[in-house]
Amino acid sequence: MSTPFPAFKKSVKSLTSAMIAAGFATALFATFPAAAIGATGSNLSAQGQDNLVRPDTLIVDSGLSKQQAREQILAARRYDTFWTTGDQALARSALASDFMDRTLPPGRPQGVEGPLIASKGFRAAVPDLHCEVEQMMVVGNRVVSHLRFSGHFTGIFNGVKGKGQSVNFIATDIYRINNGKIVENWHLEDNLTFLQQVGLVAKH
Repeated sequence: MSTPFPAFKKSVKSLTSAMIAAGFATALFATFPAAAIGATGSNLSAQGQDNLVRPDTLIVDSGLSKQQAREQILAARRYDTFWTTGDQALARSALASDFMDRTLPPGRPQGVEGPLIASKGFRAAVPDLHCEVEQMMVVGNRVVSHLRFSGHFTGIFNGVKGKGQSVNFIATDIYRINNGKIVENWHLEDNLTFLQQVGLVAKH
């Protein structure tokens, strides 16, 4: 399919190539392994946050101040750890009091209570639910977490009793953070894979 703006596309491509050749693009972002989180200025050990999940890959906008990067990484890690532990205190510490879910599923209440109810319901279906952060990107006032959920369907979901089926699917969250708190979230889960794994949707 042809682009409606071929000249513009060509110009952007040329500009991008020139930026990469000049080393400019690599200066915009820095990539760190999980073990180097402290090196980004997060200093989480000093704050007693070693129990939080660590992203396998952390990419940070080098234009951010160390304080802003630290606050945003901490908020995201707290919220992501909430999903792997079910600890509501972590969610409440990560989310702003006026938190808004911008991709609110039908039937889920808006605000902080929404994720709390969702986590409780999901853990009733998958009690050993585990959440890994495969990638985390920190850009401007946004943090993007690429998550992988895994566990076993031994509980009840949608009236169906699990038989120990393995569950393994991905999700992506985009957090807007202000003053160290998540104020908005846009999220997308691979629900089809999950429903197929628990036997509620036929695999093709």
